[in-house]
Amino acid sequence: MEVKELKRLPVGIQTYDEIVNNNWLYIDKTEYVYKMKNLSKYVFLSRPRRFGKSLLVSTLAAYFEGKRHLFKGTYIDRVEKDWAEYPVLRFDMSTAKHFDAQTLTIELEGKLTDYEEIYGPNDASKPKLNQRLEGLIKRAYEQTGKQVVVLIDEYDAPLLDVAHEKVQLDDLRQIMRNFYSPLKACDSFLKFVFITGITKFSQLSIFSELNNLKNISMNPEFAAVCGISEEEIQTQMSDYLDNFAGALETTRGEAMAELKKQYDGYHFAWPSPDIFNPFSLLNAFQDNALNSYWFESGTPTFLIEMMRKFNVKPSDIDGKEVMASAFDAPTENMQSITPLLYQSGYLTIKNYDRMFNIYRLEIPNQEIRIGLMESLLPKYVTTGWESGLTTIAYMCRALYNDNLDEMLRLLQTYLLTIPQCDNTNYEGHYQQMLYVIFSLLGRYVDVEVRTPKGRVDMVMYSGKALYLFELKLNKSAEAAMNQINFKDYPSRFALVGLPVVKVGINFNSETHTIEDWVIADK
Repeated sequence: MEVKELKRLPVGIQTYDEIVNNNWLYIDKTEYVYKMKNLSKYVFLSRPRRFGKSLLVSTLAAYFEGKRHLFKGTYIDRVEKDWAEYPVLRFDMSTAKHFDAQTLTIELEGKLTDYEEIYGPNDASKPKLNQRLEGLIKRAYEQTGKQVVVLIDEYDAPLLDVAHEKVQLDDLRQIMRNFYSPLKACDSFLKFVFITGITKFSQLSIFSELNNLKNISMNPEFAAVCGISEEEIQTQMSDYLDNFAGALETTRGEAMAELKKQYDGYHFAWPSPDIFNPFSLLNAFQDNALNSYWFESGTPTFLIEMMRKFNVKPSDIDGKEVMASAFDAPTENMQSITPLLYQSGYLTIKNYDRMFNIYRLEIPNQEIRIGLMESLLPKYVTTGWESGLTTIAYMCRALYNDNLDEMLRLLQTYLLTIPQCDNTNYEGHYQQMLYVIFSLLGRYVDVEVRTPKGRVDMVMYSGKALYLFELKLNKSAEAAMNQINFKDYPSRFALVGLPVVKVGINFNSETHTIEDWVIADK
């Protein structure tokens, strides 16, 4: 298949002007810009990191700055009749991460100074952050005769890494509350305010004082405002899909199926089109490879800390049901980590029960499933995962060939060679460890699956067979197999249309590895 010469992909580029001026590919999102500016004066959008929030903010800035020449051929160029130039104040809070109170204050002062060089400094008698921002908005209005546009990108970035630290969170939150407070007082001087973030923090003036703030995060009309939909791939990125298929020596349909499996599956509302992770998709098209780009770009520290705080079991993450009200729970007051996992992009909406207002959340795709399990693995194996990549590859190959006996032999040897975590003297530890490892090897796994006579410790689907696991600690594999047979677990799965394989495994709490196992297909 011939590879076409196409526009460069803007991987990691978050500036609309730069993309257009360099003739790079731009997925037209200006229809959403047009809808937002006509929807409300104050708009809030939550999306995971690297999902295009900053590019959307940059697009809004270019639009409100009246740069019509940059929008030639886009949706908004066709429908907008009233192009005008407004003063725009844009604050990118992603530069204010990992700061203490003093450093955060200095960073915010610097952001204000940049615009004070344009519109003049504040009265020396009003040196506080809120006073300076209020003065800046009013001077911009007075000097231009136009209402001011305020764009705040990643408003919550200074707070995320300390969400689990009450004292530091309170200190930083007070600073940010002070900074944002003029937005309500300056209402008559403002044309449009757009705020992005990942999650929601209480006691910030953005949420507590802007009563008319329109949250479009779960609005179906804006479901595809960030990310890339399958329709956009098939139309605006059609040639890139062809090139990708050609490089992988496969058909267009097969290439699309692999992309969907790896990067698709996001829904930020219901109903919603399927949304692909834009960062991973662009990288995949650029490299002609299916790697874990989004996860490798960094797992937020705050998320891992919160997972530890809530003692999250790997098997408890997927397939959660929550009430709609859970999405409005402030991060620091959460009773469950599920909403945060959703807001951060590790879970997504897969169904919605409109009658009872219940959302079903699941892991979106294979990239997230594998990356999430890698992040949780240190809870079960302290070191050695990276150094055992060859053994892991062998285990993966054995599973692919449905050679479970070989896979367990490799795992037994592997666990003998690495240090173990503390508090492993209970059966549930090994159940969760196997869940993580099987998930990392690309298999569908479920735990504590109910049957008429009990619960199966673990069920694994390989594509060719269904494996039923019963686990024991300091007993015997035969005892595990006897329980499977006595409670007739296989009858629960008689209609699945696949061979059912019974597996009894016994772990040894002293050696921290598999003592023995039995496999039977009848």
